[in-house]
Amino acid sequence: MKKTTLFQRLGPHLLFVLALFLLASIYFLPAWQGKVINMPDTQQSLAAAREIREVKEQTGHAPLWTNVLFSGMPSYMVSFPNPTAFVGMAALAVKAMFPVPVILLFMQMLGMYILMIVLGAGGWLGVLGAVTFAFGTYNLVSIEAGHISKVYALAYAPGILAGVIQALRGRYVAGMALTALFLCLEFGSNHLQITYYLFLILGIYVVFRAVELVREGNVRQLALGLAALLVAGAIGAGSWSTRLLAVNQYSKETIRGRSELTATTTSQGQDKDQTNSRATSDGLTEDYAFTYSYGKLETFTLLVPGFIGGGSGGGLTTSSNLYQAMTGRGVDPAAAKQFVEQGAPVYWGDQPIVGGPAYAGAIMVFLFVLGMLISRNRLKWFALGVTLLLIMIAWGKNFMLLNGFLFNYFPYFNKFRAMTMTLALVQIFIGMGAVLGLQEIARRNLTFADLKKPFLISLGATGGLAMLFALLGGTLFDFRAANDTQVFTQIFGDANLGNEMLRALISDRQSLLRSDAFRSFIFIGLAAGLLWLYLNKRLKPALFYPLLVGLVVIDLFLIDKRWVNNADFVSKSVIQNQYEPTAADQQILQDTAMSYRVLDNTTNFMSSNNASQYHKSIGGYNPARLRRYDELMQYGFQKNPVGILNMLNARYVIRQDQNGPAVQHNAEALGNAWFVGTARLVDNADQEMAALQSLNPKDTAVVDKRFANQLAGLNFPLNTTGNAIRLTSYQPEHLKYSSQASSDQLAVFSEVYYRGDSDWNAYIDGRKVPHFRANYVLRAMRVPAGKHIIEFKFEPPVIAVGNTIDLVANSLLLGLLVLGLVVAARSKSRDEEDDLGASAPESRPATGTVAEPAKTKTKGTARS
Repeated sequence: MKKTTLFQRLGPHLLFVLALFLLASIYFLPAWQGKVINMPDTQQSLAAAREIREVKEQTGHAPLWTNVLFSGMPSYMVSFPNPTAFVGMAALAVKAMFPVPVILLFMQMLGMYILMIVLGAGGWLGVLGAVTFAFGTYNLVSIEAGHISKVYALAYAPGILAGVIQALRGRYVAGMALTALFLCLEFGSNHLQITYYLFLILGIYVVFRAVELVREGNVRQLALGLAALLVAGAIGAGSWSTRLLAVNQYSKETIRGRSELTATTTSQGQDKDQTNSRATSDGLTEDYAFTYSYGKLETFTLLVPGFIGGGSGGGLTTSSNLYQAMTGRGVDPAAAKQFVEQGAPVYWGDQPIVGGPAYAGAIMVFLFVLGMLISRNRLKWFALGVTLLLIMIAWGKNFMLLNGFLFNYFPYFNKFRAMTMTLALVQIFIGMGAVLGLQEIARRNLTFADLKKPFLISLGATGGLAMLFALLGGTLFDFRAANDTQVFTQIFGDANLGNEMLRALISDRQSLLRSDAFRSFIFIGLAAGLLWLYLNKRLKPALFYPLLVGLVVIDLFLIDKRWVNNADFVSKSVIQNQYEPTAADQQILQDTAMSYRVLDNTTNFMSSNNASQYHKSIGGYNPARLRRYDELMQYGFQKNPVGILNMLNARYVIRQDQNGPAVQHNAEALGNAWFVGTARLVDNADQEMAALQSLNPKDTAVVDKRFANQLAGLNFPLNTTGNAIRLTSYQPEHLKYSSQASSDQLAVFSEVYYRGDSDWNAYIDGRKVPHFRANYVLRAMRVPAGKHIIEFKFEPPVIAVGNTIDLVANSLLLGLLVLGLVVAARSKSRDEEDDLGASAPESRPATGTVAEPAKTKTKGTARS
């Protein structure tokens, strides 16, 4: 049989991939005009990485530690380039050549298209699956919010699944190469929560496939496939081992790690309830982890986008009942328009706040149900099972029968919050299930007579349900959120007026459900009509598939544009102006001292990086902040704010007054280091926290008794008169001090203690010496009499180890990719469909397999 070249086989797919890129470009056309989306989370990330960027520009070296948030934390939890991970860094460089929203959307479609190829569904069906995944409204809202790492992690998930499927189907080299490459990209995206859920899915598939192979007697294929995946996993994870090892080490010290506190203590030392509202003994608490839980009723947003109102902020027009009620009460029309479009709490579901619905596409839900009914491919059970599981996990606290068990007993499940993220992965399997059904129709050449019953069941279960909501939806629910009355009373300043406006909003919520339900019915009806024409041979495949894809694109585009549209784009100068230093910032920046900190009291300083734009901040935003620092702010700062600010060297406080942000100088800030006269030994973390709540840190240091040996020989109280210690050189990961004292002293440094004598090392006159923790979070050291140079250097051993592994793994990955290309180029034409899948489903024989290797076509295998 005539051989075909790799390019000949890839050529048709490249055209479809190009079409996907054009589709992403069309959706985000303003990005090609030099405009950008105002992504709040992206700006927060840029602020957190400011010092890292500045130091790298000055020295050519990115520091491993940064002091611009939480008084200091490892920079690899913020932004840390790793040159030894050269494959991943090359991918980052390529992506940087394109506008951010365009490449985000394209990478999602590309990953899903590759999965579709592996399933034998390239061409139009591949485009259908790709569009379903990428244009799911949850994903678009994530892009608009600036959740870049999350979207990239989602983009690579289908590629990893494709590699695993290939490996367990006997395509060992292709499976290894694909899995390793996409795992490298996945870990490079640095969003471990999405990666965790992905691994849960992969584990389910491996078990699913293993059972099939064992039942078929293909134990050898299973063993070789698992071995290939182990190698791929080691290479893929190893390609970012520096980051993974460092994150694993650091996570134990964060709010996701184990707390030493056993009870929250008041200034009188009395115990309260549980110590940390955000950490269990080893993870997050249920309340915090399940803050964002998808309501069971909210599940219908997969079918009807406005079922639960849409988003938390606005989405109405001037034709809405709320706008009419507001203007009727004398509210300025411009103010009313802005409120209904951008501020009205239209969403009435269970979550605190949402940017938009998790709309999967009414057509795709219809096709998914049909696929589950007609497909003979056993893979449909995997798709169905995973879809249901991911939805139930998203329910969070609303389905504790499952999630309570997972939270308490399943490894690492309690490390993450906002489990509604699983909804983004649901899109993969809705697309997969729909495509499996369409493949079944093409391969078996089914007619409407063959499919009449499942067709009508699917139409009734989706279109019929949508029509029911359209006709009766306004009477089936109460359309009230838990805090509606309170919110509207606060907004309008009067309970009666607030209730009047709330009634108008409820009417709008009802109208939105009815109109969107009717809309979903129309789109399902149009898709069903196309399918009916195709089944009855009145519409050729060459026309049916493009029309179906076009209809799905229109459906998703129109809903997505409600939440992410051209109006979200602004010029770069507008974004820059938003973050120009205020008069308060400029006043503080006139202080050219080497290092000091700022508290921004104009906002919740522990959930904002605003101060980090220009200053070293007491607070910040990062989900991986140090546990002890978080506890200090929860319990110590509330009782003793002045003492805590002084010991953290907070020289300035930004407060809000009637004229805007204003600066308050804290003359009592203790500086970068100081000598204390006495140390108070305590037995445990509870006593340490209790002591902090009334501590004067200028004179006394609170020290856990485990460090008592560091104080041996010091005769308290110490005479600190005439002694001095000051910072003489500052780099985030290398601090240098000079000290002069007439006798041995106890020095406290306004720097966060982290893995002392291991990662952070102390030196006196070039000789390494021990240091310890004081005041719950700070570094302390015994300083000998005389003149000395004291240094702190951040030298985490895990970085050096990780860099070595990175270099080896990336080299192996590069070799594996080359090997994969060589094997693919040499494959025979008879393997073409097994490797890549057909470019169009109608070109396949009715009895064809789903990308199954010819050599493994034993009984039942073709349907796996």
